[in-house]
Amino acid sequence: MMDILAVQAGELLKAHGLMLATAESCTGGGVAQAVTDISGSSAWFERGFVTYSNLSKQQMLGVSEATLAGFGAVSEAVVRAMVSGALARSAAQVALSVSGIAGPDGGTPDKPVGTLWFAWGLKNGETRAQRHLLAGDRRQVREQAVCIALQGVIDLLNRRTETV
Repeated sequence: MMDILAVQAGELLKAHGLMLATAESCTGGGVAQAVTDISGSSAWFERGFVTYSNLSKQQMLGVSEATLAGFGAVSEAVVRAMVSGALARSAAQVALSVSGIAGPDGGTPDKPVGTLWFAWGLKNGETRAQRHLLAGDRRQVREQAVCIALQGVIDLLNRRTETV
């Protein structure tokens, strides 16, 4: 499924003449891998940031220490800041981010295992975010996350087309 979504996202990005950047935490570069598995993806994939630690989110994407401390890495505020940072630190016009708790441990009562936040944004445009609670083991949660991230790019570009 993720290969189909990666192809669809790539076709839309290419049709719009846009480049994608990814900012990934819990997926560990899984979205970038799915995208670069597609031949010709260099025409529409600009770069991927794997920012697993809070420090890397700060250094590579400019996420503020205050945002991380105040909301936690798995939060709407952080994934929105990750998208902003990816757009500011790349030549891409579209960015996605994901941060979450893939398990099997690390969950809390407020953020149980399987809690993931996603954001998608356009340079000089809208950014939207979604929270998902996913079931399954670590591998399954990460695979679902890659699919959700790619579907979000497709949805964002389809909405962009409808509003133009």
